[in-house]
Amino acid sequence: MGTTPTEVVAFPNIRAIVGDNGTAEVIVAGNSRVVPAGDSVQELRSNALALIVGEAQTLQRPVRVRIEDPEGHGELIVHPDNRIESVSYEPRQSRRRAETPETTAKAVAPATIETVPAPERVATPAESAPVSAPAAPVDARPWPPAPVAADAVPVPATPEPQPAADVTEEAAPTRRGLKETSFLVSAPVLEPATQGWRGTLTRLGLRMDPSEEELTEREDIRTVSQHWPGPRTIAVVNRKGGANKTPTVVMLSAILARYSGAATVAWDNNESQGTLGWRTEKGSHDRSVLDLIDASTELLSPSTNAAEIAKFVHHQTADKFDVLRSDENEEGDHEVTAEEVDIAHQVLTRYYRLVVMDSGNTARAANWRRMIDHTNQLVVPVTAIEDRAEAARLTLQTLESRGGHDAELARNAVVIVSESTDAKRSMSGEALKRAKDEARRIADGFAPFVRTVVRIPYDPALVNGPIRYEALQPATKRAWLAAAAAVAAGF
Repeated sequence: MGTTPTEVVAFPNIRAIVGDNGTAEVIVAGNSRVVPAGDSVQELRSNALALIVGEAQTLQRPVRVRIEDPEGHGELIVHPDNRIESVSYEPRQSRRRAETPETTAKAVAPATIETVPAPERVATPAESAPVSAPAAPVDARPWPPAPVAADAVPVPATPEPQPAADVTEEAAPTRRGLKETSFLVSAPVLEPATQGWRGTLTRLGLRMDPSEEELTEREDIRTVSQHWPGPRTIAVVNRKGGANKTPTVVMLSAILARYSGAATVAWDNNESQGTLGWRTEKGSHDRSVLDLIDASTELLSPSTNAAEIAKFVHHQTADKFDVLRSDENEEGDHEVTAEEVDIAHQVLTRYYRLVVMDSGNTARAANWRRMIDHTNQLVVPVTAIEDRAEAARLTLQTLESRGGHDAELARNAVVIVSESTDAKRSMSGEALKRAKDEARRIADGFAPFVRTVVRIPYDPALVNGPIRYEALQPATKRAWLAAAAAVAAGF
C-alpha cells in the first residue's frame, strides 16, 4: 500500500534551490549542503534530487521537499526507492509581451503596445500523478512538470484588442499590504536527536536528525501534553475482575498528569469497595467518595477555595495526580447510587480538568451506568487470557446494543491488551512466546471493532503493591505512553 502525500511529515524541513547562476543547494533542517555543479539547470536538478534521495534512504521513509528554480517553485515527495511525486509546481509568469505585426511595424513610435490574453493553463499528467524514477541517475521530470504542447492550448485566431497600457506602469511591482506580510517563521523547528546513536553523535557535536521511532515518541508526548477546553472523563471498564483495570487507571492518570500538567483525579467508582486505594499512595486522612458527597454543598459553593478539595483526595507525590477512594467501610453496607455519581462528578469537574474512573464488574449497576453517561472516552483493559478477553467483548457488546452515546463510546474505545503474568513467572522461552502470541491474537481480534488497540509488555512493577510510573521498565513506559496518546487523541 502506497503513501499519500498528505501522510508524509514535514520533518525534517528540506528545501532545494537552483539558482540562475549555475549553482544549487539543498537545505536540510537549516543545514546547507552544496549540490555538485552541472552544465544545465536540469542537471543541477538531478544532482539536487540525488542528495534528497540519500536523505530519504537515511530516514527510511519518504520526505517532503520545497523546490525553487529559475523556472518556478513547488513541492515534491521523494521516496527512498528513487520514486518522485510532484505535489505542486507553479511556473514563474513570463514578463515578455506578445507582439502583433502592427506593434512590430511601429517599433520606433509610441511607448505603448497591444497585448493578447494569456491562455488558460492546462494541467499536465506530470503534476497529478507520481512519476517513477530509475535508481541512477535520478529522473527529475516532476521538477518542473513537462511543458504543455503548443497545440494543446487553444489560442484565439484573431485576438480581440485590449486597451492600451502604459509600459512604465506595467513594469511597476505589485505592492502587498502589511496585513499580508509577516517576518515570523511559521515552520516548526526540528530539534536534534537525543536517543540512540544519533543522540550520541549529537552530544559529541555532530547534529543529527531524530530517527522515525524518536519522532513517533515525540508526537505521542505532544498528544498527551495538549490542553483541551472543558473537563474530560475517561471510564476504564471490563466486567471481569483481574483484567488490569486498576493498573490502567493509575498509568493513564500518571502519564496524562505528568506531561499535560492538567489537574487529574483517579476516582474509584466501585459500587461498594474497590482496590484503587490499595495500589496508590495514601494521604494524611481516611476520607472517601462518601465524605466528598456529604461535603458537596460546601465544595460547590462559589466562596470555597480550590485547595479545600485536598481534604478528600489522596495526592500521589511522584506521579502528580490525586486519588478519590471508594468507601472502605468494613461493613460495606453502602452502594453508590446514580444520583451520588452525578454529585461527585459535578464536584470533581469543578476542581479537575481530567477525571479517570475505575469501575466495578457489574455493567447493570446504577453507578456503572451513570458513569457511562458522563464518559467522553472509553478504555477497555484486558490481560491476554481468553476469559478476560471474552468479558471485554461482552462489555463492548452491551454498550453497543444500548445505542446512542453508549454505542458511540464502544466504537471509539481504546482496548489495552497486557501480556499474561503467569507465563512470565516461569521465565520459560516457550511460555514467553505463547504469552506474546496470545496477546497478539487478542489484539488483532479487537482491532476491527474499536478505534485503537495497544499492547503492553509484562512488567513485574505492575503485579503487586503500590504502582509507580518510574518503577516501570523503559519498554513498558513507552507502551503506556502510546496508550495514553491513543486515549488523549479521542478528546
